[in-house]
Amino acid sequence: MNAPRRPPRRKVDGVLLLDKPLGISSNAALQQARRLFNAAKAGHTGTLDPLATGLLPLCFGEATKFAGELLDADKAYCATVQLGVVTDTADAEGRVLETRPVSADEAMVRALLPRFMGLQQQVPPMYSALKRDGTPLYELARQGIEVVRAPRAVTIHSLEFLAWSGDRFELAVACSKGTYVRTLAADIGQALGCGAHLAALRRTRVGMLDVANAITLESIDNTPAASRDELLMPPDALLADLPAVFLTELDVARLLLGQSIRWVDTPAQRCRLTGPRGFFGLGDVSTDGWLRPKRLLATNTDVCP
Repeated sequence: MNAPRRPPRRKVDGVLLLDKPLGISSNAALQQARRLFNAAKAGHTGTLDPLATGLLPLCFGEATKFAGELLDADKAYCATVQLGVVTDTADAEGRVLETRPVSADEAMVRALLPRFMGLQQQVPPMYSALKRDGTPLYELARQGIEVVRAPRAVTIHSLEFLAWSGDRFELAVACSKGTYVRTLAADIGQALGCGAHLAALRRTRVGMLDVANAITLESIDNTPAASRDELLMPPDALLADLPAVFLTELDVARLLLGQSIRWVDTPAQRCRLTGPRGFFGLGDVSTDGWLRPKRLLATNTDVCP
């Protein structure tokens, strides 16, 4: 007996703020969400490790054009640091390399945190997706190969001590793109003299998007299929950090044709393009006063003028 045929994938445009569960990859979470929406096109805005939970913005359809905007956005996390145990991945998924006695206390951790604030030089971990001659570092690490990694500049905007329990403590971390919170945990452990690794991680914010507005895969599954699109935010939710430029119908038409227009009302910067019928793309105002289209919604979408 033949299995029932899956209905054809449908065109879905929008942003889903997913609360990623523990233990699955970002791509696995994306594929589950895509199946629940039966979406033809989907992508995410930067990965979370299987160990991590929390905010994973997903893009469907036209919103995928703007997914890259969140790669450069600041992030915020709630991190649990386990003292006294060093692992090869700097997190709880790794092999234990060393255990040490812990003499540090809450006061010592609080006193140490300011050292890790502001602009930092951070060495990326071997177990990362960064590539060396086209090969991801984690593949080299699994072969027992370690290569020299150049330090990278990252910024820790804030570190807030949240709680202490046994040999663990929790931190709220706000940081720039490219920051490895597990490296931060390992560095704090090294500075305390007892070693440490990242025991748990929850992402709470990406840019202006907050996990408080996120939804779980289970909740999506429990929502009637006909109502699931109501869970999506519009494509320009990914551009909430950018100023909006409001244009006339004539200017919209020119930008949709790829033309530039004179524009002196907004300082030189990237911006959201909005016309009489709403958002229609990403633009850029040049230093010499020209507004140029960068990425535009397809003209046959409901959200486009």
